[in-house]
Amino acid sequence: MGASDNKIARLFLNDAESRFKYYLSRILRCLDALSDEEIWWRPNEASNSAGNLVPHLTGNVRQWIISGLGGAADTRERDLEFSERGPVARRKLATLLHATVNEACRVLKKLTPQSLARSYTIQGYHVTGVEAVSHVCEHFAHHAGQIIYITKMRQGKDLRLTRLPTLKRKQ
Repeated sequence: MGASDNKIARLFLNDAESRFKYYLSRILRCLDALSDEEIWWRPNEASNSAGNLVPHLTGNVRQWIISGLGGAADTRERDLEFSERGPVARRKLATLLHATVNEACRVLKKLTPQSLARSYTIQGYHVTGVEAVSHVCEHFAHHAGQIIYITKMRQGKDLRLTRLPTLKRKQ
């Protein structure tokens, strides 16, 4: 693999790191906006609370990036991520997620074009390093959006995380 492979790998991994940090900042703002009780609110039993989604995200990032690509032990207990009903303090959840993203970013910095092209078995799936990183970015964004939506539902106001279009009226 040549210099262009290294450049493409760095661009890809830097983008992944940027995405994790971008969505992390939004999730942390949501956790700050919600009370400890609101974090565990769920619209119905078929839906998750923000309090469940944070450990679910940390479990996914740890299993796929830190363990799957980084070689750490896989200690994930996925079912426990959804069975918790709180209260776990929002500060504890925020600290856990922040530390997990930081650790994942350290793993990403160590990956090479070879490790991105290599095959891995993670959570029973056969994937390349590129596929693993892409999966976790997509999964993280998906659940960040759910946490943002839950926060908007509970707060009933614009969180100023995105710019909503302004409706123009016909004259």
